[in-house]
Amino acid sequence: MIDGLTPAVFFIVGALLLPFLREMPRKILTLLVPVLGLVHLFLVNPLDQGILQFFDYSIVTLRIDTLSLVFATIFHIAAFVVALYSLHVRDTMQHVAMLVTAGAAIGAALAGDLITLFVFWEVTAVATVFLIWARRTEHAYAAGMRYLIIQMGSGLLLLFGTILLARETGSVEFSQMQLGSVATWAIFLGFGIKCAFPLLHNWLQDAYPEATVTGTVALGSFTTKLAIYALARGFAGESLLIPIGAVMTAFPIFYAVIENDLRRVLAYSLNNQLGYMVVGIGLGTEMAINGAVAHAVNNILFKGLLFMSVGAVLLRTGTAKGSELGGLYKSMPWTTGFCLVGAASISAFPLFAGFVSKGMILAATAEEGHWIVWLVLLFGSAGVFHHSGIKIPYFAFFAHDSGIRCREAPMNMLWAMGIMSVLCILIGVFPGLLYGMLPYPVTFIPYTLDHVVTQMQLLLFSALAFTLLMRTGIYPPELRSTNLDTDWFYRRLIPVCTGFFERLRDAVGVKTVAAGKFLVQRAIGLIYHAHGPHGVLARTAPISITVLWVAVLLAATLFLYYL
Repeated sequence: MIDGLTPAVFFIVGALLLPFLREMPRKILTLLVPVLGLVHLFLVNPLDQGILQFFDYSIVTLRIDTLSLVFATIFHIAAFVVALYSLHVRDTMQHVAMLVTAGAAIGAALAGDLITLFVFWEVTAVATVFLIWARRTEHAYAAGMRYLIIQMGSGLLLLFGTILLARETGSVEFSQMQLGSVATWAIFLGFGIKCAFPLLHNWLQDAYPEATVTGTVALGSFTTKLAIYALARGFAGESLLIPIGAVMTAFPIFYAVIENDLRRVLAYSLNNQLGYMVVGIGLGTEMAINGAVAHAVNNILFKGLLFMSVGAVLLRTGTAKGSELGGLYKSMPWTTGFCLVGAASISAFPLFAGFVSKGMILAATAEEGHWIVWLVLLFGSAGVFHHSGIKIPYFAFFAHDSGIRCREAPMNMLWAMGIMSVLCILIGVFPGLLYGMLPYPVTFIPYTLDHVVTQMQLLLFSALAFTLLMRTGIYPPELRSTNLDTDWFYRRLIPVCTGFFERLRDAVGVKTVAAGKFLVQRAIGLIYHAHGPHGVLARTAPISITVLWVAVLLAATLFLYYL
């Protein structure tokens, strides 16, 4: 292995080779690249940072420490599973885009400076948009354009902040920063856009459901988790992140409950889960950072598993609308089982992955005395079980029988979902496997009587609430509709404003043209009156009159001159 070489190179080179290979070699290479990258990651010398000189700045292409290592490792695992999940896809562009996306996320996680981070940050934006456009629908093209504009805007803020920071400090090192200057605020907002902060979040719900079946899994695994890593590296302990994260955990619940598209439900649920990580990063204690990182790792696993199961349903039935599904456990029993594992994991059931990471964030929040935030996080825990733990499997596989009979998911999809399920259960049963990779020593013990009882009470009452709402008919029905979020601004407000200005322009334009035509016609009439065949200036006159007028004008000129 070459010291100082970032594993991202394996992914970029592999992506460049894919278009020139036949189907079977292409599949082998797609699976082999993440394996080679992971082997290289653990064999390379951590002390060799791959430093390059760029003018007066040091470019660090490979920085391996406990924080970067855990993210780079889970990104490699996710890249392999996503590659396996998409083996049946014959669209080479999707495979290329997925490899580039995974490689760029890994390269950014291992970047030691802001310039390298910016380069890989923008590569992820460009590569992921092809996973949306690959669906080749009008809606996907429009959503991809909006997604690209927002993601490029995030990168421009990062670049702007990097330039200002370099001028202020003379360094582009990617390390802990403090809000207080234009540079750090620009970088913070750039990270916040990709992390889907409140009011900056709707690109997630807009783009993810429009991506391809396999593309959505890749988007959910890399894009926002890269932003979580960036916040943990650059703004750990920033108190502003605590209220931001609390809002992120709460508001998506209300949208997820009334949403009909199950992939949009999962997108809102992803926003909810990111809130826990943001709160942990904002707290900044060792336990909180460990909890945020652990939850990011687990979220890639169980959220990826849920996106995979709903994607398999979409592949086989052609729809992900809750109002059109139901009874699929008869046709897709394996997918149903894997979806239940993902639902239990995201709901933080004991012995599943989410329990051992979410509990750490809740404990750190209570330990620091943020009781209101702690209550909000508890509310978010109940809500996520409500809409992801129950709603997703219930409306997709159970509920009313839609009458759809289809084949089980392709074998490669089942293997990918099986790997994710095993990892979710393995981490839940043996949390030390994950705790040993975290940035700080772990003293938190998840399986204590009060932790288990508290969480089971929360889940029990949430399940009871769902049951009562369904039995009484109060639960919002699955409607064939589009719920408006902050996209109201560009779906409703902007069209209304542009329509008003277009009508105003048309009205003013019509009146202006009419007035202009009137003035032109009036001027032509006056000219014709003076110079026409019968006009005043066209008439003949005796010479005596002409002489008289000349004399009058001469007299007037002399009078004015001597006056």
